[in-house]
Amino acid sequence: MLNRRRFLSISAAALGVAPIARAGEAPVYLWSGIALGARATIRLSHPDAAAITERIAAEIDRLEDVFSLYRTDSSLMRLNVAGRLDLPSPELLECLTLAGAVHQATGGLFDPTVQPLWSIWAKRAAAGARPSTAELATLRARGGWPDLRLSASAISLPSGGALTLNGIAQGYIADRVAALLAAEGLTDILIDTGEHHALGGHPDGGDWLVRLAEGGQVGLRSRALATSAPLGTVFDAAGAKGHILHPATGEPAETRWRSVSISAPSAALADALSTAACLAGSRAEIDAFAGAFAGARCEAAVPV
Repeated sequence: MLNRRRFLSISAAALGVAPIARAGEAPVYLWSGIALGARATIRLSHPDAAAITERIAAEIDRLEDVFSLYRTDSSLMRLNVAGRLDLPSPELLECLTLAGAVHQATGGLFDPTVQPLWSIWAKRAAAGARPSTAELATLRARGGWPDLRLSASAISLPSGGALTLNGIAQGYIADRVAALLAAEGLTDILIDTGEHHALGGHPDGGDWLVRLAEGGQVGLRSRALATSAPLGTVFDAAGAKGHILHPATGEPAETRWRSVSISAPSAALADALSTAACLAGSRAEIDAFAGAFAGARCEAAVPV
Protein backbone atom coordinates (compact mmCIF):
# COMPACT_ATOMS: atom_id res chain seq x y z
CA MET A 1 0.00 0.00 0.00
CA LEU A 2 1.03 3.61 -0.63
CA ASN A 3 3.99 2.55 -2.75
CA ARG A 4 4.68 4.24 -6.05
CA ARG A 5 7.62 3.50 -8.30
CA ARG A 6 9.22 6.85 -9.02
CA PHE A 7 12.36 7.77 -10.87
CA LEU A 8 13.97 10.59 -12.77
CA SER A 9 15.70 10.15 -16.11
CA ILE A 10 17.14 12.78 -18.42
CA SER A 11 18.56 11.25 -21.54
CA ALA A 12 19.96 12.29 -24.91
CA ALA A 13 19.89 8.71 -26.15
CA ALA A 14 17.28 6.03 -26.76
CA LEU A 15 15.69 4.78 -23.55
CA GLY A 16 17.09 1.47 -22.41
CA VAL A 17 20.09 1.68 -24.74
CA ALA A 18 23.57 2.61 -23.52
CA PRO A 19 24.42 5.83 -25.36
CA ILE A 20 27.52 5.79 -27.58
CA ALA A 21 29.07 9.02 -28.80
CA ARG A 22 29.52 9.35 -32.56
CA ALA A 23 32.85 10.32 -34.08
CA GLY A 24 33.64 13.94 -33.30
CA GLU A 25 31.02 14.20 -30.57
CA ALA A 26 31.65 14.72 -26.87
CA PRO A 27 31.53 11.45 -24.91
CA VAL A 28 28.35 10.73 -23.02
CA TYR A 29 28.44 11.82 -19.38
CA LEU A 30 26.44 9.59 -17.02
CA TRP A 31 25.29 10.77 -13.58
CA SER A 32 23.39 8.63 -11.08
CA GLY A 33 21.96 9.78 -7.79
CA ILE A 34 18.77 10.75 -5.99
CA ALA A 35 16.32 13.45 -7.09
CA LEU A 36 12.66 13.97 -6.19
CA GLY A 37 13.18 11.32 -3.54
CA ALA A 38 13.89 8.65 -6.15
CA ARG A 39 16.62 7.05 -8.22
CA ALA A 40 17.82 9.42 -10.91
CA THR A 41 19.99 9.16 -14.01
CA ILE A 42 21.17 11.89 -16.35
CA ARG A 43 22.90 11.09 -19.68
CA LEU A 44 24.25 14.01 -21.67
CA SER A 45 26.62 14.32 -24.60
CA HIS A 46 28.09 17.82 -24.32
CA PRO A 47 31.55 19.26 -23.66
CA ASP A 48 30.23 20.88 -20.46
CA ALA A 49 28.00 17.94 -19.46
CA ALA A 50 29.33 17.57 -15.91
CA ALA A 51 28.73 21.23 -15.04
CA ILE A 52 25.31 21.24 -16.72
CA THR A 53 24.33 18.14 -14.76
CA GLU A 54 25.34 19.84 -11.52
CA ARG A 55 23.09 22.77 -12.40
CA ILE A 56 20.20 20.40 -13.18
CA ALA A 57 20.60 18.63 -9.83
CA ALA A 58 20.78 21.98 -8.02
CA GLU A 59 17.62 23.21 -9.76
CA ILE A 60 15.69 20.07 -8.87
CA ASP A 61 16.83 20.36 -5.25
CA ARG A 62 15.75 24.03 -5.19
CA LEU A 63 12.31 23.14 -6.54
CA GLU A 64 11.92 20.35 -3.98
CA ASP A 65 12.39 23.07 -1.36
CA VAL A 66 9.27 24.66 -2.87
CA PHE A 67 6.97 21.72 -3.57
CA SER A 68 7.93 18.77 -1.36
CA LEU A 69 5.52 17.30 1.18
CA TYR A 70 8.44 15.42 2.73
CA ARG A 71 10.78 18.31 3.51
CA THR A 72 9.50 19.97 6.65
CA ASP A 73 10.95 23.35 5.66
CA SER A 74 9.63 23.42 2.08
CA SER A 75 7.41 26.32 1.06
CA LEU A 76 4.44 23.99 0.68
CA MET A 77 4.90 22.43 4.12
CA ARG A 78 5.29 25.82 5.77
CA LEU A 79 2.07 26.93 4.08
CA ASN A 80 0.25 23.79 5.23
CA VAL A 81 1.43 24.10 8.82
CA ALA A 82 0.84 27.83 9.25
CA GLY A 83 -2.11 28.22 6.89
CA ARG A 84 -0.39 31.23 5.32
CA LEU A 85 2.78 31.90 3.34
CA ASP A 86 3.98 35.45 2.82
CA LEU A 87 5.86 36.43 -0.33
CA PRO A 88 5.54 33.03 -2.02
CA SER A 89 8.07 32.10 -4.69
CA PRO A 90 7.25 32.76 -8.36
CA GLU A 91 7.37 29.00 -8.99
CA LEU A 92 4.73 28.26 -6.36
CA LEU A 93 2.51 31.05 -7.65
CA GLU A 94 2.87 29.86 -11.25
CA CYS A 95 2.09 26.25 -10.35
CA LEU A 96 -0.94 27.21 -8.26
CA THR A 97 -2.23 29.53 -10.97
CA LEU A 98 -2.15 26.66 -13.47
CA ALA A 99 -3.79 24.40 -10.88
CA GLY A 100 -6.60 26.93 -10.58
CA ALA A 101 -7.12 26.97 -14.34
CA VAL A 102 -7.33 23.17 -14.44
CA HIS A 103 -9.66 23.19 -11.42
CA GLN A 104 -12.04 25.46 -13.29
CA ALA A 105 -11.82 23.59 -16.61
CA THR A 106 -12.48 20.22 -14.95
CA GLY A 107 -15.47 21.40 -12.93
CA GLY A 108 -13.51 21.03 -9.69
CA LEU A 109 -12.21 17.50 -10.29
CA PHE A 110 -8.63 18.73 -9.98
CA ASP A 111 -8.36 20.13 -6.47
CA PRO A 112 -5.05 20.29 -4.56
CA THR A 113 -6.92 21.06 -1.32
CA VAL A 114 -7.70 17.32 -0.93
CA GLN A 115 -4.51 16.89 1.15
CA PRO A 116 -6.35 16.60 4.53
CA LEU A 117 -8.57 13.91 2.97
CA TRP A 118 -5.53 12.10 1.61
CA SER A 119 -3.83 12.27 4.99
CA ILE A 120 -6.77 10.67 6.82
CA TRP A 121 -6.97 7.91 4.21
CA ALA A 122 -3.24 7.23 4.62
CA LYS A 123 -3.51 7.25 8.43
CA ARG A 124 -6.46 4.87 8.51
CA ALA A 125 -4.90 2.63 5.85
CA ALA A 126 -1.82 2.20 8.03
CA ALA A 127 -4.13 0.71 10.66
CA GLY A 128 -5.91 -1.51 8.15
CA ALA A 129 -9.08 0.59 8.19
CA ARG A 130 -10.74 3.39 6.24
CA PRO A 131 -12.04 6.82 7.28
CA SER A 132 -15.58 7.06 8.54
CA THR A 133 -18.23 9.01 6.65
CA ALA A 134 -18.28 11.52 9.50
CA GLU A 135 -14.52 12.06 9.33
CA LEU A 136 -14.65 12.73 5.60
CA ALA A 137 -17.60 15.10 6.01
CA THR A 138 -15.77 17.05 8.72
CA LEU A 139 -12.70 17.49 6.54
CA ARG A 140 -14.70 18.48 3.46
CA ALA A 141 -16.48 21.12 5.54
CA ARG A 142 -13.18 22.94 6.07
CA GLY A 143 -13.38 24.23 2.51
CA GLY A 144 -11.80 23.60 -0.85
CA TRP A 145 -10.07 25.37 -3.70
CA PRO A 146 -12.51 28.34 -3.82
CA ASP A 147 -11.49 29.15 -0.22
CA LEU A 148 -7.79 29.46 -1.08
CA ARG A 149 -6.49 33.04 -1.38
CA LEU A 150 -3.62 33.52 -3.81
CA SER A 151 -1.60 36.65 -4.54
CA ALA A 152 2.00 37.74 -4.98
CA SER A 153 2.01 39.01 -1.39
CA ALA A 154 0.60 35.91 0.33
CA ILE A 155 -1.15 32.56 0.01
CA SER A 156 -3.66 31.63 2.69
CA LEU A 157 -5.71 28.50 3.36
CA PRO A 158 -8.96 28.02 5.26
CA SER A 159 -8.57 26.86 8.84
CA GLY A 160 -7.31 23.28 8.89
CA GLY A 161 -6.72 23.28 5.14
CA ALA A 162 -3.67 21.90 3.33
CA LEU A 163 -2.45 21.47 -0.24
CA THR A 164 -0.86 18.65 -2.17
CA LEU A 165 0.77 19.37 -5.52
CA ASN A 166 1.64 15.75 -6.23
CA GLY A 167 -0.72 15.84 -9.22
CA ILE A 168 1.11 18.69 -10.93
CA ALA A 169 4.52 19.40 -9.38
CA GLN A 170 6.45 16.53 -11.00
CA GLY A 171 5.31 17.77 -14.38
CA TYR A 172 6.17 21.34 -13.43
CA ILE A 173 9.68 20.30 -12.43
CA ALA A 174 10.12 18.48 -15.76
CA ASP A 175 9.17 21.72 -17.52
CA ARG A 176 11.64 23.75 -15.48
CA VAL A 177 14.45 21.30 -16.21
CA ALA A 178 13.57 21.52 -19.91
CA ALA A 179 13.78 25.32 -19.74
CA LEU A 180 17.19 25.09 -18.04
CA LEU A 181 18.52 22.73 -20.72
CA ALA A 182 17.14 24.91 -23.51
CA ALA A 183 18.90 27.91 -21.96
CA GLU A 184 22.13 25.88 -22.10
CA GLY A 185 21.57 25.43 -25.84
CA LEU A 186 20.71 21.72 -25.60
CA THR A 187 17.93 19.97 -27.47
CA ASP A 188 16.78 16.46 -28.45
CA ILE A 189 16.45 15.35 -24.84
CA LEU A 190 13.76 13.36 -23.05
CA ILE A 191 13.07 14.33 -19.44
CA ASP A 192 11.19 11.80 -17.33
CA THR A 193 10.14 12.74 -13.80
CA GLY A 194 7.26 10.28 -13.86
CA GLU A 195 5.82 12.67 -16.45
CA HIS A 196 7.64 13.14 -19.77
CA HIS A 197 8.82 16.33 -21.47
CA ALA A 198 10.53 15.99 -24.86
CA LEU A 199 12.85 18.89 -25.59
CA GLY A 200 13.02 18.54 -29.38
CA GLY A 201 12.99 15.08 -30.93
CA HIS A 202 15.14 11.97 -30.79
CA PRO A 203 18.85 12.55 -31.57
CA ASP A 204 18.65 9.92 -34.34
CA GLY A 205 15.69 11.67 -35.95
CA GLY A 206 11.95 11.38 -35.50
CA ASP A 207 10.02 11.54 -32.25
CA TRP A 208 10.79 10.14 -28.83
CA LEU A 209 8.56 7.06 -28.57
CA VAL A 210 7.13 6.64 -25.09
CA ARG A 211 5.47 3.32 -24.33
CA LEU A 212 2.20 3.43 -22.42
CA ALA A 213 1.70 1.12 -19.46
CA GLU A 214 -1.47 -0.40 -20.93
CA GLY A 215 -0.04 -0.85 -24.43
CA GLY A 216 0.64 1.37 -27.39
CA GLN A 217 3.04 4.27 -27.63
CA VAL A 218 3.02 8.03 -28.14
CA GLY A 219 5.52 9.99 -30.18
CA LEU A 220 6.79 13.16 -28.51
CA ARG A 221 8.58 16.10 -30.08
CA SER A 222 8.70 19.38 -28.15
CA ARG A 223 5.73 18.06 -26.20
CA ALA A 224 4.87 16.48 -22.87
CA LEU A 225 2.97 13.39 -21.73
CA ALA A 226 1.56 12.29 -18.37
CA THR A 227 -0.20 9.08 -17.40
CA SER A 228 -2.28 8.59 -14.26
CA ALA A 229 -3.69 5.33 -12.94
CA PRO A 230 -6.32 5.45 -10.18
CA LEU A 231 -5.07 2.16 -8.73
CA GLY A 232 -1.39 2.88 -9.27
CA THR A 233 -1.20 3.58 -5.54
CA VAL A 234 -3.82 2.12 -3.21
CA PHE A 235 -4.99 2.50 0.38
CA ASP A 236 -6.10 -1.09 0.95
CA ALA A 237 -4.60 -4.56 0.78
CA ALA A 238 -7.25 -5.61 -1.74
CA GLY A 239 -6.06 -2.93 -4.15
CA ALA A 240 -9.53 -1.47 -4.64
CA LYS A 241 -9.21 1.97 -3.00
CA GLY A 242 -6.99 4.18 -5.15
CA HIS A 243 -5.06 7.28 -4.21
CA ILE A 244 -6.91 9.79 -6.42
CA LEU A 245 -9.73 11.20 -4.30
CA HIS A 246 -12.91 12.89 -5.49
CA PRO A 247 -12.94 16.34 -3.84
CA ALA A 248 -16.73 16.39 -3.53
CA THR A 249 -16.97 13.12 -1.60
CA GLY A 250 -13.50 12.41 -0.22
CA GLU A 251 -13.78 8.90 -1.65
CA PRO A 252 -11.32 7.26 -4.07
CA ALA A 253 -12.07 7.50 -7.77
CA GLU A 254 -14.58 4.97 -9.05
CA THR A 255 -12.72 2.29 -10.99
CA ARG A 256 -13.74 3.34 -14.50
CA TRP A 257 -10.22 3.69 -15.84
CA ARG A 258 -7.09 1.58 -15.63
CA SER A 259 -5.07 4.56 -16.83
CA VAL A 260 -5.43 7.85 -18.65
CA SER A 261 -2.67 9.47 -20.73
CA ILE A 262 -2.76 13.15 -21.69
CA SER A 263 -0.30 15.03 -23.88
CA ALA A 264 0.10 18.81 -23.83
CA PRO A 265 2.62 21.56 -24.50
CA SER A 266 3.74 21.38 -20.85
CA ALA A 267 4.22 18.44 -18.50
CA ALA A 268 2.57 20.33 -15.64
CA LEU A 269 -0.63 20.72 -17.65
CA ALA A 270 -0.56 17.09 -18.83
CA ASP A 271 0.06 15.96 -15.25
CA ALA A 272 -2.88 17.89 -13.81
CA LEU A 273 -5.28 16.92 -16.60
CA SER A 274 -4.42 13.22 -16.37
CA THR A 275 -5.01 13.31 -12.61
CA ALA A 276 -8.43 14.91 -13.04
CA ALA A 277 -9.28 12.54 -15.90
CA CYS A 278 -9.21 9.59 -13.51
CA LEU A 279 -12.36 11.05 -11.92
CA ALA A 280 -14.18 11.65 -15.22
CA GLY A 281 -17.29 9.67 -16.06
CA SER A 282 -16.65 9.27 -19.78
CA ARG A 283 -14.06 9.68 -22.53
CA ALA A 284 -16.16 12.55 -23.88
CA GLU A 285 -15.79 14.38 -20.57
CA ILE A 286 -12.02 13.89 -20.64
CA ASP A 287 -11.82 15.17 -24.22
CA ALA A 288 -13.94 18.19 -23.30
CA PHE A 289 -11.78 19.48 -20.47
CA ALA A 290 -8.51 18.63 -22.26
CA GLY A 291 -9.85 20.62 -25.19
CA ALA A 292 -10.13 23.70 -22.97
CA PHE A 293 -6.34 24.05 -23.26
CA ALA A 294 -4.61 24.73 -26.57
CA GLY A 295 -2.59 21.74 -27.70
CA ALA A 296 -3.80 19.34 -24.99
CA ARG A 297 -5.42 16.04 -25.92
CA CYS A 298 -6.23 12.65 -24.48
CA GLU A 299 -3.92 10.01 -25.99
CA ALA A 300 -5.48 7.03 -24.23
CA ALA A 301 -8.21 6.30 -21.69
CA VAL A 302 -8.15 2.61 -20.87
CA PRO A 303 -11.37 1.39 -19.21
CA VAL A 304 -11.36 -1.23 -16.48
